[in-house]
Amino acid sequence: MATAIQESRKRQTPSTHSMHATPCRFCGTPLEQSFIDLGVQPPSNSYLRASELNCSEHFHPLHAYVCTKCFLVQLEQFESPEEIFSDYAYFSSYSESWLKHAKNYCQMVSDRFGLNGQHQVIEVASNDGYLLQYFTARGIPVLGVEPAANVARVAEQKGVKTRVGFFGRATARQLVEDGYAADLLIGNNVLAHVPDLNDFVAALRMTLKPDGVITMEFPHLLRLMRDCQFDTIYHEHFSYFSLSAAERVFHAHGMRLFDVDELPTHGGSLRIYGCHLEGPHPLDTRVAELKRREEDAGLNKIGTYEGFGERVRVVKRNLLSFLISAKNEGKNVVAYGAAAKGNTLLNFCGIGPDMIDYVVDANPHKQGLYLPGTRIPIATPDKIASTRPDYVLILPWNLKHEIMEMNANVKDWGGQFVLPIPDVEIVG
Repeated sequence: MATAIQESRKRQTPSTHSMHATPCRFCGTPLEQSFIDLGVQPPSNSYLRASELNCSEHFHPLHAYVCTKCFLVQLEQFESPEEIFSDYAYFSSYSESWLKHAKNYCQMVSDRFGLNGQHQVIEVASNDGYLLQYFTARGIPVLGVEPAANVARVAEQKGVKTRVGFFGRATARQLVEDGYAADLLIGNNVLAHVPDLNDFVAALRMTLKPDGVITMEFPHLLRLMRDCQFDTIYHEHFSYFSLSAAERVFHAHGMRLFDVDELPTHGGSLRIYGCHLEGPHPLDTRVAELKRREEDAGLNKIGTYEGFGERVRVVKRNLLSFLISAKNEGKNVVAYGAAAKGNTLLNFCGIGPDMIDYVVDANPHKQGLYLPGTRIPIATPDKIASTRPDYVLILPWNLKHEIMEMNANVKDWGGQFVLPIPDVEIVG
């Protein structure tokens, strides 16, 4: 996550990896083993106004390391959470598939743990109320904690009670003092976004009732590596988790993981179920089974991480080869989805308006702006039908089915879709 529209941009000298390695944000071990170096890039959601196109942008190294002790993959921190999240461009409710995912989760978890009007559900990084609205509809009390005030206002308009602020020990103490201890504590795609990981997980434990349950969703490192999903790496994602790494973090703060679901979202995610060490929830065999698969894949061996960079560079070369050939043939190429992952991909590959005419996005908060770094203009989705491009590059490839279904008319004029990850694929 990153600031959507900045009223001013401070000129700062980019930080570099110092002679003394940065410590692991969990265990403190010096980070010396590279995972993937994606060069220097602007924050992935720092979209530009037209008036800012003659201004310089703030670039940081986008270099992921792996801890040789706990195997947590992570970035250095270059901006504070306040700079990244206080005014935010991402609204969860603009994805129909994500809303369906949220509704299905609400039904499942309510049934599994017998949630009713006597229970309290709290979501950390609750965004625009995309999830908690379904608990409210079932008569279950909710509270969202959301750092972006502009997003929280949208949630409140839906009737989802929301507090604006960053979640940590101080926030947890205040919530408990105000009577908001959680029977169910939710965090979807937030665990990766916290720079102070130990403070955040300690706060989860403080907020959870003795018999309560935590569920957290995050992209699975195993899938990221297997499918070369390097574009999910960007500055607001500080950490990248395997189940084993997440278990170490939670156990260090007095909690245990008792179950796990493997999900198709975001190219392959995990939903972990946690409770207090002494909590009543039985351990499911799926936890041990997935940890074995991670071990078989070599996630507990540093050598496994060393070849990832070259695989990423192959993807870059293949995408550039396709685009160069298409443009040399006089073809028009546009992109769908002004997503953060797309910005990582485009900036790493050096793809700008000379290759991509424009990008469209359904989020009105992004329309009329320009992608950070590449300066590609963002238009409304109906521009595709009016310009009839030869190729539509789907940047949020994890939503490819939803996007291709919504834009099925592309085939009417012989247009085709292009998927960049894990390798270039032409569809249609």
